[in-house]
Order: sequence, then C-alpha cells, then structure tokens
Amino acid sequence: MKGFPLKGRTLALAAVLLALLGLFAYVALRSGPLAPVAVTVATVESRSVAPGVFGIGTVESRYRYRVGPTVAGRVKRLMVDVGDSVVAGQLMGEMDPVDLDERLRALDAVYRRGEATVHEAELRRDFAQTQMERYEQLLAVRSTSEEIVASKQQERHVADAALLAIRAELARAGDDRAALVAQRRNLRLVAPADGLVIARDVDPGTTVVAGQMVVEIVDPETLWLSVRFDQGSTRGLQAGLSTQILLRSRRGEPLTGRVVRVEPRADAVTEETVAKVAFNSAPDPLPPIGSWPK
Repeated sequence: MKGFPLKGRTLALAAVLLALLGLFAYVALRSGPLAPVAVTVATVESRSVAPGVFGIGTVESRYRYRVGPTVAGRVKRLMVDVGDSVVAGQLMGEMDPVDLDERLRALDAVYRRGEATVHEAELRRDFAQTQMERYEQLLAVRSTSEEIVASKQQERHVADAALLAIRAELARAGDDRAALVAQRRNLRLVAPADGLVIARDVDPGTTVVAGQMVVEIVDPETLWLSVRFDQGSTRGLQAGLSTQILLRSRRGEPLTGRVVRVEPRADAVTEETVAKVAFNSAPDPLPPIGSWPK
C-alpha cells in the first residue's frame, strides 16, 4: 500500500516530461534550426535600372514682379494688400507728386509763350522776305542801290536765324515738359501682369528711394520648385528629366513634373546644386501662399 503513491508520482512526472519533450520538439521543428526555410519565388525580368536623386525645395513662381517708383518720393496711397489678385494695367498705388504738377503748369506757360514768340518771329521773317523781294525788284529797274538790297537780304537771314533759335528753345521746352509728364506717369504704380500680391513692404506716407520695391506680384499660373540636390549625386541631372513631386500640403498625393533647367551655381559650402522643376499640371488647390519665399 505504501509503494502505490510513489509509483503514481513517478507516472505523473514522466507525463510532464513527455509533454515538455513534445513541446520542445514542436518548437524545434516549427521555428528552430530544424524548421523549414521560407522560399520566395520571383519572376526573372530584364529591365533598365534608372538612378534617382532626392532633393528638398520650395514652391516659387517663375515670374515675379517687384513694382516700385523710378524716382525717390513719398507713397501717397496703396489700393492693394497681400493676397489680392490684380490684372495687368490695374492701378495699385500712387506716389506723392510733390511739386511736379506746379512745374508742369509752369512749363505749359513757357511753352505757350514760346509758341507766341515763334509766331512773332515767323511774321518778322515773312516781312523781311517781302522787303528783300521788293528791293530786289527796285534794284532791277535801278530805283535803289545794291547796298540797301544787301541790307534787306541781311535782315532776312537774321530773321531766319532768330526763328531757328526760338524754335529750338520751344523744342527744348517741349522735351522738358514731356520728361515731366513721363515722370508724373511713373508715379502711378501699375500692375505689369495678371498675378497675386505676395508682399507689400511699405505703407502710405513712407518715403522710398528710386527702385525700392513697394509691392511684389507673382504669377500663380507659373509655379515651379527650386530644388537643391547634393552635388555628389547630380551627375546626369539635366533639363527634361521626369520627376515625382511630394508636397507637404498634399501628403500621399504625388505629382509629376519635369526638370526645366539646372542652374550652374553650385554652392561650395553646402555642396548643393539648384534645379528648377515645373509641374506637369498645376496642383489644385495651390500650396499655401505663406510657404512661398518673399
């Protein structure tokens, strides 16, 4: 009776050992060194290998217009702001003419006075011509002397010279007036093309110098990417190559494009080359305006 419990415990231990041995065999055959090796089957194909390069760039407009005055002055008014759309020829602002209007009125008076002087000189010339012809006829019938005829001819030449001088002065006054009119016209800040205002650097009342930008316009229909590539991987990069474009504003929606040009201004510090990439079709909606460089 006392040997039976010992025999039962032995059988129980043997059962546990057999179970562990079976589990070990299962693991060894399924995931251990005795497990079958997975084989991937692929179809052999012959195709060309195309290298690719990756670069980071910014969305820009190919055509950008920086509008400002041609002479120094003070901004009188601006009718556009950032984000406004403009059309070619639209008046966007105007510079303060200061004393240009008064100078134009003064030149108008000078020009009118010059016209009157020209008319007076023409009358004197015509009178001198008439006198010269009259005394030449008198000389033909011996009714006057040659000295008097010579003096009348001299008066005719003097009248011609005076008329030419007055006409030259009138032409100079006309040129001065035309220059002021052109200067007055250049005070109007006009949009050179259809586009979108992305920058307005000054406000009315600000004094600017000649050539300083007041408003900047871009053409949103001519978007492209200014992309920088590592110089070490740009061998073979040239215009006409196809590209794939991923915008941060449209993740997961790749666009296609092409390299328009590679600019020969590689950066020796960062060892990068700049390339311009155009969209095959403009992205819709457009990237946020705030992401465009200013």
